[in-house]
Amino acid sequence: MATINVSAATAYEARGAARARRRAPLAQRLRRHATGYLFLLGAVICFALFSWYPMIREVIMSFQKTNFAGDTTWVGFNNYRHIWADPDFWAAWRFSGLFTLFALVFGFAVPFGVAVVLNEIRHMKGYFRLLVYLPVMIPTVAAAFLWRWFYQADNGGLFNQALHALHLPTVGWLQSSPMLATLCLVLFSTWANMGSSVLIYLAALQGVPGELYEAAELDGSGILKRVWHVTIPQTRLILSLMLMLQIVNTFQVFLEPDVITRGSNSTTSVVYQIFDYAFNYNNFGNAAATGITLLLVLMVFGGIYLKLARSVEED
Repeated sequence: MATINVSAATAYEARGAARARRRAPLAQRLRRHATGYLFLLGAVICFALFSWYPMIREVIMSFQKTNFAGDTTWVGFNNYRHIWADPDFWAAWRFSGLFTLFALVFGFAVPFGVAVVLNEIRHMKGYFRLLVYLPVMIPTVAAAFLWRWFYQADNGGLFNQALHALHLPTVGWLQSSPMLATLCLVLFSTWANMGSSVLIYLAALQGVPGELYEAAELDGSGILKRVWHVTIPQTRLILSLMLMLQIVNTFQVFLEPDVITRGSNSTTSVVYQIFDYAFNYNNFGNAAATGITLLLVLMVFGGIYLKLARSVEED
Protein backbone atom coordinates (compact mmCIF):
# COMPACT_ATOMS: atom_id res chain seq x y z
CA MET A 1 0.00 0.00 0.00
CA ALA A 2 2.89 2.37 0.76
CA THR A 3 4.41 1.67 -2.65
CA ILE A 4 1.13 2.53 -4.37
CA ASN A 5 0.85 5.78 -2.41
CA VAL A 6 4.43 6.78 -3.33
CA SER A 7 3.78 6.07 -7.01
CA ALA A 8 0.55 8.08 -6.97
CA ALA A 9 2.30 10.97 -5.25
CA THR A 10 5.11 10.90 -7.83
CA ALA A 11 2.61 10.94 -10.69
CA TYR A 12 0.69 13.80 -9.04
CA GLU A 13 3.92 15.80 -8.67
CA ALA A 14 4.84 15.17 -12.30
CA ARG A 15 1.43 16.43 -13.47
CA GLY A 16 1.78 19.45 -11.24
CA ALA A 17 5.23 20.24 -12.64
CA ALA A 18 3.87 19.94 -16.20
CA ARG A 19 1.04 22.35 -15.42
CA ALA A 20 3.53 24.76 -13.86
CA ARG A 21 5.69 24.68 -16.99
CA ARG A 22 2.65 25.40 -19.15
CA ARG A 23 1.72 28.35 -16.92
CA ALA A 24 5.28 29.70 -16.97
CA PRO A 25 5.64 33.19 -18.47
CA LEU A 26 6.28 33.41 -22.20
CA ALA A 27 9.69 35.06 -21.65
CA GLN A 28 10.81 32.20 -19.41
CA ARG A 29 9.76 29.58 -21.95
CA LEU A 30 11.53 31.46 -24.72
CA ARG A 31 14.74 31.59 -22.69
CA ARG A 32 14.49 27.86 -21.99
CA HIS A 33 14.20 27.01 -25.70
CA ALA A 34 16.21 29.92 -27.12
CA THR A 35 18.80 27.75 -28.87
CA GLY A 36 16.18 25.64 -30.63
CA TYR A 37 14.24 28.71 -31.72
CA LEU A 38 17.40 30.30 -33.13
CA PHE A 39 18.13 27.23 -35.28
CA LEU A 40 14.50 27.18 -36.39
CA LEU A 41 14.62 30.89 -37.20
CA GLY A 42 17.52 30.34 -39.60
CA ALA A 43 15.59 27.67 -41.48
CA VAL A 44 12.46 29.84 -41.62
CA ILE A 45 14.44 32.80 -42.99
CA CYS A 46 16.02 30.62 -45.69
CA PHE A 47 12.65 29.23 -46.71
CA ALA A 48 11.09 32.69 -46.69
CA LEU A 49 13.81 34.25 -48.86
CA PHE A 50 14.44 31.45 -51.33
CA SER A 51 11.11 29.59 -51.50
CA TRP A 52 8.10 31.50 -50.22
CA TYR A 53 9.01 34.99 -51.44
CA PRO A 54 9.78 33.87 -55.04
CA MET A 55 6.47 31.98 -55.14
CA ILE A 56 4.49 34.98 -53.92
CA ARG A 57 6.43 37.29 -56.25
CA GLU A 58 5.66 35.03 -59.22
CA VAL A 59 1.93 35.09 -58.46
CA ILE A 60 1.99 38.91 -58.36
CA MET A 61 4.15 39.12 -61.48
CA SER A 62 1.70 36.95 -63.43
CA PHE A 63 -0.76 39.88 -63.22
CA GLN A 64 1.82 42.49 -64.24
CA LYS A 65 3.76 43.52 -67.31
CA THR A 66 7.43 43.45 -66.29
CA ASN A 67 10.69 43.83 -68.22
CA PHE A 68 14.43 43.73 -67.51
CA ALA A 69 14.40 47.37 -66.41
CA GLY A 70 12.02 46.50 -63.58
CA ASP A 71 9.14 48.60 -64.94
CA THR A 72 5.82 47.06 -63.88
CA THR A 73 2.27 47.73 -64.99
CA TRP A 74 -0.80 45.97 -63.60
CA VAL A 75 -2.55 44.18 -66.47
CA GLY A 76 -4.83 41.73 -64.64
CA PHE A 77 -5.51 38.53 -66.55
CA ASN A 78 -4.06 39.81 -69.84
CA ASN A 79 -0.94 37.67 -69.44
CA TYR A 80 -3.06 34.54 -69.09
CA ARG A 81 -5.19 35.51 -72.09
CA HIS A 82 -2.04 36.11 -74.14
CA ILE A 83 -0.38 32.78 -73.38
CA TRP A 84 -3.63 30.85 -73.90
CA ALA A 85 -3.89 32.42 -77.34
CA ASP A 86 -0.26 31.62 -78.18
CA PRO A 87 0.16 28.45 -80.33
CA ASP A 88 3.68 27.95 -78.93
CA PHE A 89 2.21 27.66 -75.44
CA TRP A 90 -0.03 24.74 -76.44
CA ALA A 91 2.77 23.16 -78.49
CA ALA A 92 4.93 23.19 -75.37
CA TRP A 93 2.15 21.50 -73.39
CA ARG A 94 1.73 18.85 -76.09
CA PHE A 95 5.44 18.05 -76.00
CA SER A 96 5.53 17.97 -72.17
CA GLY A 97 2.51 15.67 -72.07
CA LEU A 98 4.00 13.36 -74.71
CA PHE A 99 7.37 13.37 -72.95
CA THR A 100 5.67 12.54 -69.63
CA LEU A 101 3.70 9.70 -71.24
CA PHE A 102 6.81 8.13 -72.74
CA ALA A 103 8.73 8.69 -69.52
CA LEU A 104 6.06 6.77 -67.61
CA VAL A 105 6.35 3.88 -70.06
CA PHE A 106 10.15 3.76 -69.98
CA GLY A 107 11.45 5.87 -67.12
CA PHE A 108 8.97 4.42 -64.60
CA ALA A 109 8.64 0.80 -65.71
CA VAL A 110 12.24 0.10 -66.77
CA PRO A 111 13.90 1.01 -63.42
CA PHE A 112 11.38 -1.16 -61.56
CA GLY A 113 12.10 -4.07 -63.88
CA VAL A 114 15.85 -3.60 -63.46
CA ALA A 115 15.41 -3.49 -59.66
CA VAL A 116 13.44 -6.76 -59.73
CA VAL A 117 16.18 -8.42 -61.79
CA LEU A 118 18.94 -7.12 -59.52
CA ASN A 119 17.01 -8.32 -56.49
CA GLU A 120 17.01 -11.85 -57.93
CA ILE A 121 20.76 -11.87 -58.57
CA ARG A 122 22.68 -13.86 -55.99
CA HIS A 123 26.28 -13.03 -56.96
CA MET A 124 28.13 -9.73 -57.65
CA LYS A 125 25.17 -7.65 -56.45
CA GLY A 126 27.34 -4.68 -55.53
CA TYR A 127 29.03 -4.61 -58.94
CA PHE A 128 25.75 -4.55 -60.85
CA ARG A 129 24.24 -1.92 -58.55
CA LEU A 130 27.29 0.30 -59.10
CA LEU A 131 27.00 -0.23 -62.84
CA VAL A 132 23.35 0.85 -62.81
CA TYR A 133 24.01 3.86 -60.55
CA LEU A 134 27.09 5.04 -62.48
CA PRO A 135 25.19 7.38 -64.91
CA VAL A 136 23.83 9.35 -61.92
CA MET A 137 27.42 10.17 -60.92
CA ILE A 138 28.13 11.80 -64.30
CA PRO A 139 27.26 15.54 -64.43
CA THR A 140 23.95 15.76 -66.26
CA VAL A 141 24.98 18.58 -68.58
CA ALA A 142 28.15 16.75 -69.61
CA ALA A 143 26.13 13.58 -70.23
CA ALA A 144 23.60 15.55 -72.30
CA PHE A 145 26.35 16.95 -74.53
CA LEU A 146 27.72 13.42 -74.93
CA TRP A 147 24.35 12.08 -76.00
CA ARG A 148 23.87 14.98 -78.39
CA TRP A 149 26.99 13.71 -80.15
CA PHE A 150 25.49 10.17 -80.10
CA TYR A 151 22.43 11.52 -81.95
CA GLN A 152 24.27 13.56 -84.58
CA ALA A 153 22.97 13.11 -88.12
CA ASP A 154 24.72 11.38 -91.04
CA ASN A 155 27.83 9.49 -89.90
CA GLY A 156 28.98 12.01 -87.31
CA GLY A 157 27.18 10.47 -84.34
CA LEU A 158 27.98 7.23 -82.54
CA PHE A 159 24.60 5.62 -83.26
CA ASN A 160 24.79 6.36 -86.97
CA GLN A 161 28.38 5.16 -87.07
CA ALA A 162 27.19 1.85 -85.63
CA LEU A 163 24.39 1.66 -88.23
CA HIS A 164 26.86 2.47 -91.02
CA ALA A 165 29.22 -0.26 -89.81
CA LEU A 166 26.32 -2.73 -90.02
CA HIS A 167 25.52 -1.49 -93.56
CA LEU A 168 22.19 -0.09 -92.40
CA PRO A 169 20.73 3.31 -93.37
CA THR A 170 21.50 6.15 -91.01
CA VAL A 171 18.76 7.98 -89.12
CA GLY A 172 18.18 11.63 -88.38
CA TRP A 173 17.50 10.97 -84.72
CA LEU A 174 16.65 14.54 -83.75
CA GLN A 175 15.68 15.91 -87.15
CA SER A 176 13.39 13.36 -88.82
CA SER A 177 10.23 13.71 -86.70
CA PRO A 178 9.07 15.23 -83.39
CA MET A 179 7.99 11.78 -82.16
CA LEU A 180 11.45 10.28 -82.69
CA ALA A 181 13.13 13.34 -81.18
CA THR A 182 10.92 13.01 -78.09
CA LEU A 183 11.77 9.31 -77.77
CA CYS A 184 15.47 10.17 -78.00
CA LEU A 185 15.14 12.66 -75.16
CA VAL A 186 13.20 10.13 -73.05
CA LEU A 187 15.90 7.53 -73.68
CA PHE A 188 18.57 9.87 -72.38
CA SER A 189 16.47 10.92 -69.38
CA THR A 190 15.78 7.28 -68.47
CA TRP A 191 19.47 6.39 -68.71
CA ALA A 192 20.60 9.42 -66.71
CA ASN A 193 18.09 9.11 -63.85
CA MET A 194 17.50 5.38 -63.62
CA GLY A 195 20.12 4.70 -60.96
CA SER A 196 18.41 6.58 -58.15
CA SER A 197 15.02 5.01 -58.90
CA VAL A 198 16.54 1.53 -58.99
CA LEU A 199 18.11 1.98 -55.54
CA ILE A 200 14.79 3.18 -54.10
CA TYR A 201 12.98 0.19 -55.60
CA LEU A 202 15.66 -2.16 -54.28
CA ALA A 203 15.22 -0.75 -50.77
CA ALA A 204 11.47 -1.34 -51.05
CA LEU A 205 11.99 -4.88 -52.33
CA GLN A 206 14.17 -5.70 -49.32
CA GLY A 207 11.11 -5.11 -47.13
CA VAL A 208 8.97 -7.73 -48.91
CA PRO A 209 8.74 -10.84 -46.66
CA GLY A 210 10.60 -13.79 -48.15
CA GLU A 211 7.87 -16.16 -46.98
CA LEU A 212 5.54 -14.71 -49.60
CA TYR A 213 7.97 -15.57 -52.41
CA GLU A 214 8.51 -19.04 -50.98
CA ALA A 215 4.76 -19.65 -50.85
CA ALA A 216 4.41 -18.41 -54.43
CA GLU A 217 7.22 -20.72 -55.58
CA LEU A 218 5.56 -23.69 -53.87
CA ASP A 219 2.38 -22.86 -55.78
CA GLY A 220 4.39 -23.08 -59.00
CA SER A 221 4.42 -19.36 -59.78
CA GLY A 222 7.11 -18.10 -62.14
CA ILE A 223 8.96 -14.83 -61.73
CA LEU A 224 6.33 -12.83 -63.63
CA LYS A 225 3.48 -14.15 -61.46
CA ARG A 226 5.53 -13.53 -58.32
CA VAL A 227 6.13 -9.94 -59.41
CA TRP A 228 2.44 -9.39 -60.24
CA HIS A 229 0.93 -11.08 -57.18
CA VAL A 230 3.61 -10.44 -54.53
CA THR A 231 6.07 -7.68 -55.45
CA ILE A 232 3.68 -5.07 -56.84
CA PRO A 233 1.04 -5.37 -54.08
CA GLN A 234 3.73 -5.23 -51.38
CA THR A 235 5.42 -2.15 -52.87
CA ARG A 236 2.38 -0.26 -54.21
CA LEU A 237 2.84 2.64 -51.80
CA ILE A 238 6.40 3.36 -52.98
CA LEU A 239 5.27 2.73 -56.58
CA SER A 240 2.53 5.36 -56.28
CA LEU A 241 5.02 7.80 -54.75
CA MET A 242 7.55 7.22 -57.53
CA LEU A 243 4.79 7.57 -60.12
CA MET A 244 3.86 10.96 -58.71
CA LEU A 245 7.50 12.10 -58.60
CA GLN A 246 7.99 10.90 -62.17
CA ILE A 247 5.03 12.96 -63.41
CA VAL A 248 6.16 16.08 -61.55
CA ASN A 249 9.79 15.80 -62.67
CA THR A 250 9.07 15.02 -66.32
CA PHE A 251 6.51 17.81 -66.66
CA GLN A 252 9.29 20.18 -65.55
CA VAL A 253 11.81 18.87 -68.09
CA PHE A 254 14.20 21.58 -69.26
CA LEU A 255 17.77 20.36 -69.54
CA GLU A 256 17.19 17.76 -72.25
CA PRO A 257 15.45 20.10 -74.74
CA ASP A 258 17.86 22.92 -73.89
CA VAL A 259 21.12 21.02 -74.36
CA ILE A 260 20.29 18.26 -76.84
CA THR A 261 17.76 19.84 -79.22
CA ARG A 262 17.75 23.53 -78.21
CA GLY A 263 13.96 23.37 -78.30
CA SER A 264 13.89 22.66 -82.04
CA ASN A 265 11.68 20.19 -83.90
CA SER A 266 8.69 20.67 -81.57
CA THR A 267 10.68 19.72 -78.47
CA THR A 268 9.98 22.91 -76.52
CA SER A 269 8.77 21.98 -73.04
CA VAL A 270 6.64 24.14 -70.76
CA VAL A 271 9.62 25.10 -68.60
CA TYR A 272 11.66 25.86 -71.73
CA GLN A 273 8.76 28.05 -72.89
CA ILE A 274 8.94 29.93 -69.57
CA PHE A 275 12.65 30.52 -70.26
CA ASP A 276 11.79 31.74 -73.76
CA TYR A 277 9.16 34.18 -72.54
CA ALA A 278 11.42 35.62 -69.86
CA PHE A 279 14.89 35.78 -71.39
CA ASN A 280 14.35 35.69 -75.15
CA TYR A 281 11.17 37.82 -75.39
CA ASN A 282 11.74 39.93 -72.24
CA ASN A 283 8.20 39.18 -71.07
CA PHE A 284 8.33 38.15 -67.43
CA GLY A 285 4.56 38.47 -67.05
CA ASN A 286 3.91 35.72 -69.61
CA ALA A 287 6.64 33.60 -68.03
CA ALA A 288 5.11 33.97 -64.58
CA ALA A 289 1.61 33.19 -65.90
CA THR A 290 2.93 30.03 -67.57
CA GLY A 291 4.66 29.02 -64.35
CA ILE A 292 1.46 29.49 -62.33
CA THR A 293 -0.46 27.44 -64.89
CA LEU A 294 2.10 24.65 -64.56
CA LEU A 295 1.86 24.89 -60.76
CA LEU A 296 -1.93 24.47 -60.86
CA VAL A 297 -1.68 21.43 -63.13
CA LEU A 298 0.91 19.78 -60.89
CA MET A 299 -1.25 20.55 -57.85
CA VAL A 300 -4.02 18.52 -59.46
CA PHE A 301 -1.67 15.57 -59.82
CA GLY A 302 -0.55 16.11 -56.22
CA GLY A 303 -4.16 15.96 -55.02
CA ILE A 304 -4.73 12.74 -56.98
CA TYR A 305 -1.60 11.23 -55.43
CA LEU A 306 -2.65 12.15 -51.89
CA LYS A 307 -6.05 10.54 -52.45
CA LEU A 308 -4.45 7.37 -53.82
CA ALA A 309 -1.91 7.23 -51.00
CA ARG A 310 -4.69 7.62 -48.42
CA SER A 311 -6.67 4.79 -49.97
CA VAL A 312 -3.58 2.56 -50.05
CA GLU A 313 -2.84 3.22 -46.38
CA GLU A 314 -6.48 2.47 -45.43
CA ASP A 315 -6.30 -0.85 -47.26
